[in-house]
Amino acid sequence: MRIPLVIPGTKPELAAQEAQIMAERGRISPLYGTLLNSPPIAHGWEQMLSAVRNRNSIPAGLRELVILRVAVLNRAPYEFDAHVPHALAAGVSAEAVEASRSVPLAADAPFTEAQRVALRLADAMTRDIDVPDALYAEVRQHFDVQGQIDLVATVAAYNMVSRFLVALQIGH
Repeated sequence: MRIPLVIPGTKPELAAQEAQIMAERGRISPLYGTLLNSPPIAHGWEQMLSAVRNRNSIPAGLRELVILRVAVLNRAPYEFDAHVPHALAAGVSAEAVEASRSVPLAADAPFTEAQRVALRLADAMTRDIDVPDALYAEVRQHFDVQGQIDLVATVAAYNMVSRFLVALQIGH
């Protein structure tokens, strides 16, 4: 890691912030231990990522597949490994988790049509940034307006997470 972790309980001025992270996450992970070196960034990060993960309208399994896919594309194994248990708990099969690693996605991968469209959106946003109109038309067929916002926000947020993790070598 390139930045030292803030060890929970060692900075009294962070006690309330650490308690909030614990309430949302159940622990202070190395990611949050790093973020606590900048309390304002840690606060904003926690607010946004908690909304993306815990108050999202897209099904949990789909959300986790998208997060796994972004981690694969950005070469962020810490993020991938951290989200596999969440994906499995949300009902994603081990086969689908494994299939999310394939670049490009295999035509016979065990995904629903909505999952496949969401994964293609994640690929476009992560690799090309631009999303072709034809692909976005498919997104509209599967997701209402809030679902579209939540899906795009999930892909965008986890691109931020994975790029932060990789740049600071968190989880190495």
